[in-house]
Amino acid sequence: MAKRSMNEKLKNLKEEKVGESLPAEQKVLVTEGDETGGTNVSIGEELNFDPDDLDAVPKPVPKKNRRGSKQIQAELEQAKELAEGNKEKYKRLLTEFDNMRSRNEKEIAGKTDKGAMDALEKILPVIDNLERALEGVNQEEKSAFEEGIEKIYKQLMDTLEGIGVVPMNAVGSEFDPMLHNAVLHEEAEGEGENMVVEEMQKGYMYKDQVLRHAMVKVVN
Repeated sequence: MAKRSMNEKLKNLKEEKVGESLPAEQKVLVTEGDETGGTNVSIGEELNFDPDDLDAVPKPVPKKNRRGSKQIQAELEQAKELAEGNKEKYKRLLTEFDNMRSRNEKEIAGKTDKGAMDALEKILPVIDNLERALEGVNQEEKSAFEEGIEKIYKQLMDTLEGIGVVPMNAVGSEFDPMLHNAVLHEEAEGEGENMVVEEMQKGYMYKDQVLRHAMVKVVN
């Protein structure tokens, strides 16, 4: 039996004259799969309808609107391209912002360290004088005052170390013009060439920077 559309069935039911009026509502059992202009009906599904109200039946969806017109597809592609472009711009701006923030942080840290180094460098001569005074103390006959000075000196050095200031301790290391100022040279057998054998004035580091170069004696 040839398939008929649901619209044709409804139309035939309405126009058919058999001497009796049809009930206000009927149930139609669809025995085969059918297409109603874009509306799919499953086999065996019962549909309630009013034969006198054909406008209540779903209208078929125009074929051009089922998957979108060419204009909609073109607008969708343009929107995708715009979104990708904005995404790339966002990534570039984010990278530039991170780089700028890193540069600013380094500049601020550099200025902070420069100010700290200027202040710490002025304290070093005071430490030199404390060390010279303590060198003359008789360790076996120290007075309570001298012991107090030693404790203050140790506390000061511990505090400086806590903020990143440490002595170089150049004696026994190879001469390095980036760290040492050679003020004396001497010939000595049994010593390694270009080695620091005496520290005339202590050198200090602040973090990874030279706070004061060490004045040293070097073996040629």
